[in-house]
Amino acid sequence: MKNLHKLKYLLVLLIFVGCTEDFAELNKNPYQISDESLRQDNNHVGAFFPTMLNNIFGDQIEHNLAHESFVRHLGTPTPFVGGVNNTTYYIRWNTYWNRVYGRIFAPVRQVLQIAEEENNEVFVAWASLIRVLAATRLSAYHGPIIYSNYGSSDKTILYDSEADLYNKWFSELDEIEAGFSKNLEFAGMANFDDSYGGDVGAWIKLANSIRLRLAMRISKVNPTLAKTQGEKAIAAAGGLISSTSDNFMIKNYDGFFKPARICFGWGDTRMSATMESVLGGYQDPRVTKYFDPATDAAVYSDHPDFPYKGVRNGAALVAKDDRLTFSTINSQFNNNGYPFRRCFTSSETHFLLAEAALRGWAGAGSAQEHYETGVRESFDEWGAGNPDSYLQQDDSFLPMDYNDTKADGDVNDFVSRIKVPVKWDEAEDREVKLEKIMTQKWLAALHNTIEIWVDHRRTGYPKLPFNYQNDSNADWGVIPADDFLRRMPFVNGERNNNADGVADATAKLGGPDEIGTKLWWDTGGPNF
Repeated sequence: MKNLHKLKYLLVLLIFVGCTEDFAELNKNPYQISDESLRQDNNHVGAFFPTMLNNIFGDQIEHNLAHESFVRHLGTPTPFVGGVNNTTYYIRWNTYWNRVYGRIFAPVRQVLQIAEEENNEVFVAWASLIRVLAATRLSAYHGPIIYSNYGSSDKTILYDSEADLYNKWFSELDEIEAGFSKNLEFAGMANFDDSYGGDVGAWIKLANSIRLRLAMRISKVNPTLAKTQGEKAIAAAGGLISSTSDNFMIKNYDGFFKPARICFGWGDTRMSATMESVLGGYQDPRVTKYFDPATDAAVYSDHPDFPYKGVRNGAALVAKDDRLTFSTINSQFNNNGYPFRRCFTSSETHFLLAEAALRGWAGAGSAQEHYETGVRESFDEWGAGNPDSYLQQDDSFLPMDYNDTKADGDVNDFVSRIKVPVKWDEAEDREVKLEKIMTQKWLAALHNTIEIWVDHRRTGYPKLPFNYQNDSNADWGVIPADDFLRRMPFVNGERNNNADGVADATAKLGGPDEIGTKLWWDTGGPNF
């Protein structure tokens, strides 16, 4: 009997142990994704990328009320803050810094920590490339930025000088290209890559194209380094973004095209007067793709055969309702009808190569061929008529003078400073040729204006109208009546919390922390 009790006890114990061993498995949530599964699908690193990419572009304050106005692409009919604001050269908003560091640099840092620990070269390269892209856009606003010391917990965080930044970026692009090139067959990006579907080769083309863009930025301040890096990009085995199928487009992860919300939802943006002047004078068929006609014929009575009207940037404005009937951006952009934003296109590459040819960079080819190809690529991208006829337009077709039909007298009016026709003339000097390249590059860059803001500052082209209303003063720096805002100041959060860092950055800037101080590559003077 005693042995029988022992046997029963052992049976119960074995049953209990068996149950407890299965308990964790039986009680596991069947819908919960395991850490192992996350790693197998790369979700633990890939999930960061939509957020990072989505914030390459900002919203109204970062773009529409900054460089989109500074380069005269879109104008606001709204007299914000009594009509004295960024667009009239008095700084009210300056937030792209926080977007880049909080929503791009921070997750990039997390991805790099994970991917480097796992020796995942592709995700290291991908995250690094996005960081370079974001940093180069941010530096175009401010000049020196925090880069090498990002993530430091020191009380004072030092900024990188622009010269150091460009050397660093070129070095990182070498590492990025190497990381991608060793892993061309890698398929783990696809679930997170709405731009290229996980095609590693396409990201190599973007990296090479960014190198060419950065080389051209510094072509006047450091022509030797620019030539070396530009020729390296041109000769790169992976190629460049050279056709519309290569274009780098970023999905609207918010579910809307931001300029459409600004335009149709808030009524705060319209066609610029400069776009009216240039598109109308050149009889450019892209106007029908870029903008909708004005809804009141009276506002375009000065040119009734061209039913578009724009707002002058830096205009004297009284009431928002005065100009809401002016041309909106094309309604195709509304309700996410255009689900991607253009970040690097083939037209930009060909305009870069055209300029490279003017500068004598090896492998660049013919300036005229790339200029005309750049125009054709832009027309093809937008489905906009016959570029060959357009490219033959002589000085019978020049940008129009502007008349603000909602203002009395000559208020907000301007005489166009652009006197170059579309047609290429090989006999003209390089400055005229460069002006033509920059004018067409400006026209092709709709909704992606940071780089043409760089181009305008470094070359002086296109010859845009100056502000009508100029409210610059000692608070942020004075802009002469015949000049343009040159940079955005360092942000107040840095001024207040990293004062010594900002002081050091200002010394590296080479001038006061003001809107009239030129960035490193903005040297002024002739371009050749």
